[in-house]
Amino acid sequence: MIEGNDIIFFANDWGGDPLSKHQIALRLAERNRILWVNSMGNRNPTVSAHDLRRAWKKLWQFSRGCRPVAKNIFRFCPLVLPFHGNRAARWINRRLLAWGLRRACRKLGFEAPVTLTFVPNAVDVAGSLGEHLVVYYCVDEYSQFSGANRSAILDMERRLMEKADLVIVSASRLYETKRASNSNTVLITHGVDVEHFRTACIEATPVPQDAAILPGPVIGFYGLIEDWVDLDVIRHMAIARPGWSFLMIGEVKADTSAVSNLPNVHFTGRRAYQSLPGYCKKFDIAVLPFVINELTLAANPLKVREYLAAGLPVVATPLPEVQKLGALVNMATTAEEFLRQCDELLDAGRRGPDLAVSRHMDIESWEGKVEALSELIMRLPGHAKTCIPDIVARGQLA
Repeated sequence: MIEGNDIIFFANDWGGDPLSKHQIALRLAERNRILWVNSMGNRNPTVSAHDLRRAWKKLWQFSRGCRPVAKNIFRFCPLVLPFHGNRAARWINRRLLAWGLRRACRKLGFEAPVTLTFVPNAVDVAGSLGEHLVVYYCVDEYSQFSGANRSAILDMERRLMEKADLVIVSASRLYETKRASNSNTVLITHGVDVEHFRTACIEATPVPQDAAILPGPVIGFYGLIEDWVDLDVIRHMAIARPGWSFLMIGEVKADTSAVSNLPNVHFTGRRAYQSLPGYCKKFDIAVLPFVINELTLAANPLKVREYLAAGLPVVATPLPEVQKLGALVNMATTAEEFLRQCDELLDAGRRGPDLAVSRHMDIESWEGKVEALSELIMRLPGHAKTCIPDIVARGQLA
């Protein structure tokens, strides 16, 4: 692993669900220092209560300055105008952000840092902070998110890739769409926190009370419940199997009216990461019912590997990155297929956590993925852009 580096890390907000960015940062922080830059937003704001609360929270965090949030990780909350398609707003943001980051870097004693950005809107400051390397780590087709300014994001991403020394992508679809803008584009698929989720297979792991009281079989899902989650699949199965329980864990941002009146569909809201193995222990089957669109086709759903690390049977929409997992996942395109696959798994006695299934994820650890990333970074000599051939990075599941 790389070590002794100062890394400016553009990502989402620190303190949320531990997504791929958090997993990578925590492992890099074992031997490096990280300045974590909270989200600058990809979509235009609204006058909703949610957006107003978020704006107030960001203003409060900005006022507190750069603060330590974990070992060797310091959080910086930028103050930006979230109108990325507006030229004047971007001019102001560029100067505010550059000033704030240079000040934070001086305070921390950062010298010749590496910029590692997961978001395209870092483009206007990336490369202007005295870095010796700029790396763009793309894990989503950001222009396809609801509410996003598509043309502005595509423009920012193109300019970022042109200036980056290295581009990492997490899905084959992203590799196909990004490599034209940077020949140093490499695919590293997502990893998984194997040891954490494997505790679902341990008898002593407690099941949270709100899940423990549900009658089985329990069909489970966790994650952000947004417009890419196909709730019509849940509705069809819940009506067809009224004796089953459907446990939906996560913050709800989608319209749930299709299922909210069904007595066997249970929404818990967001739950702590540490509690997820306990919930998985209660699942008989985990599902990933995603709609198929340009956003999901380019996604590499982290939760599928987490389900498998918990030893669960999985039924999922056949997205390209899910299909790479082969026979470990049962594929279903329609609501009827989801129901049939669940029926067949239950009839075959395949339900709940199984240590043998979990062990298939040993080769998919985040440690291996960060080693692969480190190896690629160490090949880059300073600012020179040495072309990396089309390789399969070590640690990637073919």
